[in-house]
Formats: sequence, structure tokens, C-alpha cells
Amino acid sequence: MSEPIHVTDAEFQAKVLQSPLPVIVDFWATWCSPCRAIAPTLERIAVEHDGHLTVVKVDVDENPAYAQQFGVQGIPTLLMVHQGKEVSRVVGALPEAKLKDAVVDFLYKVETQAGGLASGKSS
Repeated sequence: MSEPIHVTDAEFQAKVLQSPLPVIVDFWATWCSPCRAIAPTLERIAVEHDGHLTVVKVDVDENPAYAQQFGVQGIPTLLMVHQGKEVSRVVGALPEAKLKDAVVDFLYKVETQAGGLASGKSS
């Protein structure tokens, strides 16, 4: 996706946990100023990594189930998920450079896991 998509609790399983791509889940709320502050950065990340990851937004007021399941205690919380499992998370509104660094680290972990699995199968 070239822009973040809004996901409900009903869609979370299919669009996040079963996604073939790594996913960044932005747990946010409309009244949250820090959430609104990082939104443009997440939009840029979605465009820059189009085809390599998906960015989704979950409004915790309207869709609290997965926020509770993943222990989200403050927003914004960015949950980085691959193959249905949390790989890492970022809590709070970080500057754009720090958020982008976190995304690069996340994608590196995903690639490393995939490479480890591939090399494990070949031996």
C-alpha cells in the first residue's frame, strides 16, 4: 500500500496477522496530538516502502480489542509485525529520523529471520 490503511478489529487478523508483508500497526486515537504529529511520517514511510511493508492504523477508541491483546498502554504505539508475531515496537512520538531508523531495523530483522530460515533449510 502506498498509504496507511485503516483497520478495524474485524479486519485485524486478515490484514495484519496473516499479511504476507511485514506490517507496521499504528495504534492511535483522533484526540491524540502526538499521534497526529507522526501521521505524516508514517504516510511517507508507507510510500517509501511500498511493496515491502504495509502501514495500518487502528483507532483504539473504536477498535480496542487488539490494542488490549498486545498490551498497548499508551499511544501512539507502533507495533511491528511479521508472520503474525510482534518483532518490535515503538512507543511515543519519535522524530522522523528515529522512526525511519526503527523501520529499517525492523525490516533488517525480518530479512535476517527469512535468511536464517532459508540457510537453515539448505544445510
